[in-house]
Amino acid sequence: VGVVEFRERRFKGLKMRGLLCSEGLQAWRKITLGARRYFRAGVVSMQNQNVEGGAAQTSSPTTPMLETQTKFMSSVLDMIPGWITAAKIHKAHDLTHNGGEMVLEVAPENTANVLRFLQMHTNAQFKCFIDCTAVDYPQRAKRFTVLYNLLSIKYNARIRVHTFVDEVTPLESATRHFPAADWFEREVWDMYGVFFYNHPDLRRILTDYGFEGHPQRKDFPLSGFVEVRYDDSSKRVVTEPIEITQEYRSFDYTSPWEVFPEGGRPRDAFPEPSSTPPTENSSEKSK
Repeated sequence: VGVVEFRERRFKGLKMRGLLCSEGLQAWRKITLGARRYFRAGVVSMQNQNVEGGAAQTSSPTTPMLETQTKFMSSVLDMIPGWITAAKIHKAHDLTHNGGEMVLEVAPENTANVLRFLQMHTNAQFKCFIDCTAVDYPQRAKRFTVLYNLLSIKYNARIRVHTFVDEVTPLESATRHFPAADWFEREVWDMYGVFFYNHPDLRRILTDYGFEGHPQRKDFPLSGFVEVRYDDSSKRVVTEPIEITQEYRSFDYTSPWEVFPEGGRPRDAFPEPSSTPPTENSSEKSK
């Protein structure tokens, strides 16, 4: 809220100096108030979705941290409404950590800009890059959800940035602003096939040289396509198409849990010893 007031004073100063017309200032105020009301309505509706016993709760407990997160997300929507497609506070009712998880959803072409904004803005300062990963949802048109986790040490806050791409949509690399994103983006490229342009060294990091495919995709087979073994004749490691041979396997279908007759008692499975003493004829036969 303080940031919005500062921006209003700044625009008023520009207006007084003749650098901004009154129509432009009114349009800017209308956009800002509209975005703020839209976000607050979404937060209130999200907080009121706590259903217990079939009846919706009209009030939910709030914490100072949750109120601070709401104000911060509202100010972010006010400042960059064109870059953000959705903003939410995940697990807002979880009071274990005194607040929820802030999440921003952005378009693929604006991902680097949003990361730069969160890093450099005075009221954000998310300067610590935690990691970058992805999730595959094959049933969606944009099957990959790429996530960036940032940490603000000054304000002791975390935020997640989500973007959605398909197999052919590239993303701008975040290494220009966060050098720590280098290996994380290489891992996403290796495991999921999401391409990052302007990356200084985008190559595989976990799989072997010449590997084809991306193992973390849901349509990648669990057994893979090739296998690696040491060839004693050529004295080197060779890569061959995978073969699942079973000629050396012995299948034992007997189970120690099936020796008892169905519905019977354990003692019925074994013959009881005879109570009559052995006779001479039986002893001679046994000899």
